Amino acid sequence: MRFIYITLALAVCAVMAQAQSFDGSKMGKGIRFMAKDSSFSMQWNNRFQTQYIGAQDLETNEYADAFTIRRFRLKFKGHLYHPNINYKIELALSNRDQGDFFAEHNGAASIVLDAVLKWKFHPGWQLWVGQTKLPGNRERVISSGALQLVDRSRLNSRFNIDRDKGIWLHHEHKLGQVVLREIVAATSGDGRNITATAEEGYDFTFRGEILPFGKFIDKGDYFGEDLAREPSPKLSIGATYDHNFGTSRQRGQLGLFILESVDGDKVHSDLSTIFVDMMFKYNGFSVMSEFVNKRVADGPISGFTTSGESIYFYTGQAFNIQGGYLFKNNLSIDVRYTDVQPERMEIDDAEQRYELGFGKYIVGHTLKFQASVAYRDRETKNDNMIYSAQLEIGF
Repeated sequence: MRFIYITLALAVCAVMAQAQSFDGSKMGKGIRFMAKDSSFSMQWNNRFQTQYIGAQDLETNEYADAFTIRRFRLKFKGHLYHPNINYKIELALSNRDQGDFFAEHNGAASIVLDAVLKWKFHPGWQLWVGQTKLPGNRERVISSGALQLVDRSRLNSRFNIDRDKGIWLHHEHKLGQVVLREIVAATSGDGRNITATAEEGYDFTFRGEILPFGKFIDKGDYFGEDLAREPSPKLSIGATYDHNFGTSRQRGQLGLFILESVDGDKVHSDLSTIFVDMMFKYNGFSVMSEFVNKRVADGPISGFTTSGESIYFYTGQAFNIQGGYLFKNNLSIDVRYTDVQPERMEIDDAEQRYELGFGKYIVGHTLKFQASVAYRDRETKNDNMIYSAQLEIGF
């Protein structure tokens, strides 16, 4: 926590010293300032989500619920030395943000989400170095503060490839009105904040996107709901292939480490993942869909945890589709269907989830209220209803 306090103190001191730079700032755009010689700039954003979630077992009628701070984030971004050299830092401070990383780091906090430098070295080309999200499924790349429903789908939570450390090469160009994007990433393969050296291999990710009707307003292909009310139809189709060589974690960049035996070495297997997704928006109406297939391409499919329990690499396939309409008073109604099919019963229970959501956007995605109800139909376990509500606050 000392690091957090020092970071905040330095940021506050810098902002106070450059108070005149508040001119032009508004809610959602953070606190911004620039050095007198323009050698660097910083935008500082805070946001948090207060969430209620309840689950009702439809067989026993038991009900369990809780209030939680789902996410609490600090984000810093700007340029260094030259306007074409940018950086992004994002820190996660809530307990829910730590997830299984808390256990993987022997009880130590793992707060660094993004720490990446971005260099626009030629028109249409960018080189990224550091730690940030891999170009996997669209839903994962969309910020957790810009989602269409209260949270991401089950497809994402089971199969996404999350963040990693390494280098990214981005390219964008046009053929007439058609926009084409390509991204290549070479990363460690073990996920964020893992300090061990790569024992077997690296992770390579390739993504391509085509926008046949041109760009979305305000990068609307990467936030939920059609807040921009696209005046003409806009479509983005993307596909990703990821190959993680010799990973030891259950989901590649995520999950527990898999061992050959309780006291043995780690298992090393190749994981191959394919994502296909799309986003469509027009005049307040939006649809997003995703498909994923993940397999063990080479090596053992299972092993053991440190406690001796049998554990499999999380493989299988899933499909998600969601859509909604934003009324002119900035109220929305949204629906989602998700089908998750693990490769074998020992991994997890197959399930379908049907969700209905409502939202009120007060200041875009910066100040909003969302609520949803979902029916979870599981193959071998009891079905249940899930009720959730969330208030998003940011500046």
